Amino acid sequence: MDGFSADDLIACYRRGVFPMADARHDERVFLVDPARRGVMPLDGFHCPRRLARTVRAERFQVRVDTAFCQVIEHCAAARPGRMETWINGPIQSLCLELFDRGKAHSVEAWADDRLVGGLYGISIGAAFFGESMFSLARDASKVALVHLVARLKVGGYRLLDAQFITDHLAGFGAVEVSRADYARQLADAVSGHADFLKLPAYAGGTEALQAISQAS
Repeated sequence: MDGFSADDLIACYRRGVFPMADARHDERVFLVDPARRGVMPLDGFHCPRRLARTVRAERFQVRVDTAFCQVIEHCAAARPGRMETWINGPIQSLCLELFDRGKAHSVEAWADDRLVGGLYGISIGAAFFGESMFSLARDASKVALVHLVARLKVGGYRLLDAQFITDHLAGFGAVEVSRADYARQLADAVSGHADFLKLPAYAGGTEALQAISQAS
């Protein structure tokens, strides 16, 4: 995919396809258009009680967009049970360019000034395309997900694309929809306007949980 630019990547997301690689060190990139798509309904997000207590206790300091490059590096790193990743150099470079343009964001969980979890994704219109997450401490990425959903709901987003459904995401309320259903949701979302930073960057756990419940 020589010559594939950040603008080309945005166009891909707008029409419902996303990039992947076979391996971290494979420079080739291919586009994926799954027949069934994982979607996290923002009004149907479920935060388990135990996790809600962790969020409320603020065991982690949650920051936004302060370590985007580090988050991608962690997401792309090999780990037990998953020695390869779909995030290669070209994809990482394109996402960093989108971050510089304000179209990609990270939500990070910190403990004692150490990055221990987080996630990142692409923002286009009122759609947020969740790309990947990582965790080096129990519940760190889950806390980041709760804060992401709160931020999306406060900011007026209409779609949280999870790409593929997993048991982990299903536990939070993620569902699988057909390509046609996804296309309808996508068209509505990318034509809208949302503000990822409407919720203050320093929002605490209680504020995040309230934002989720009040917007439901």
